[in-house]
Amino acid sequence: MRVLKVVAEGVTTSFRYPHFMQGIHPTFEMPPPATIYGHICSALGEWVEPEGIQFAYHFTYQKTVTTGGFFEDLEHVYVLSAASGKLPDTGLPKVLEGNVNPFKRAMLFQPRLILYLNRPEWEPAFRSPCYAVVLGRSQDLFTYTHIGVVELEQADEAYFEHTLAPYRLAVQVARGVVVLMPRYLDYANRRAPSFARYVMIRDRVYTDEFFHYSNQSPERYWIDPTSLEIKGMRLGLLFHTFTGNENETVRLA
Repeated sequence: MRVLKVVAEGVTTSFRYPHFMQGIHPTFEMPPPATIYGHICSALGEWVEPEGIQFAYHFTYQKTVTTGGFFEDLEHVYVLSAASGKLPDTGLPKVLEGNVNPFKRAMLFQPRLILYLNRPEWEPAFRSPCYAVVLGRSQDLFTYTHIGVVELEQADEAYFEHTLAPYRLAVQVARGVVVLMPRYLDYANRRAPSFARYVMIRDRVYTDEFFHYSNQSPERYWIDPTSLEIKGMRLGLLFHTFTGNENETVRLA
């Protein structure tokens, strides 16, 4: 399986929970699939059809003893509305008026993303991206430190770490956190969102530690042969899609 491998690094980033509006904006510990889709389209310079695109990633950020890797930034939202009356001293009509609402945003320090895409033909686009390279907020600038094509291999064993796993693995992975994330925003339908459940694997877990069941067929895993070898295993990759009727997809009213 030939894939495009992109390494992106930045100073800060934040992946906001979509249903927090005021007061505080917490962050996901890993980029939601919808963020990955927007990042891809930014490099290509257009909204591409999501069908058929598969991605996997390895995402880390610097952790500290005091904050655990999170820190807070103070931001402001300007809430504007149409105004009535005239400006003093000028007699000109008011156009807008509003309030400034401060809030705290959780941030991640020194994020690093290794992105794998089943589109090796997109290598030229990532080498010369159409728009500024960002991940998270528009001001969270990133830079590509490596871009290339790698031939993945299949193996009976692998290790996984700092990645997003399908929800079906929740009953097999000994360590992980189940999260509900934005999967895709349909820009042709007024940015209608779809959500899906995933498992965040933060610490290293080996496939020989997975729970296996009697009715389960043996599974082979995609691995990156250029990754660090640990206990005779290579980094495993779990690929996701943006659309399709997968069992972890959740539609919210």
